[in-house]
Amino acid sequence: MNNRFFLAPIAFAISAAFIGAAASPAMAGESKTCVTTPAQLREVAATAQPSDQRQALSLVDIGEKLCAAGGRKEASKKFAAAAKLLGTDIASLSGGPAAQ
Repeated sequence: MNNRFFLAPIAFAISAAFIGAAASPAMAGESKTCVTTPAQLREVAATAQPSDQRQALSLVDIGEKLCAAGGRKEASKKFAAAAKLLGTDIASLSGGPAAQ
């Protein structure tokens, strides 16, 4: 009985460590999105039609504000919408593999 009280906290600590390690790469990817994607979208927008450029830059501005507020998931949606409006996608901007 005493053995169970000793092992349960250790098991919870080990589980928390694995969960934290699994979540770390996802969070690193999201922060990269907020840093590099807006600049890349602005470069693409420079060659777009004026109306598309205006709408895309508006979406990028909103995405940056969402990033600053901690809404990285919503910001990535705005960036994806801006990229679609410009005739590209986020995966081709970053030069990385497509979503897995």
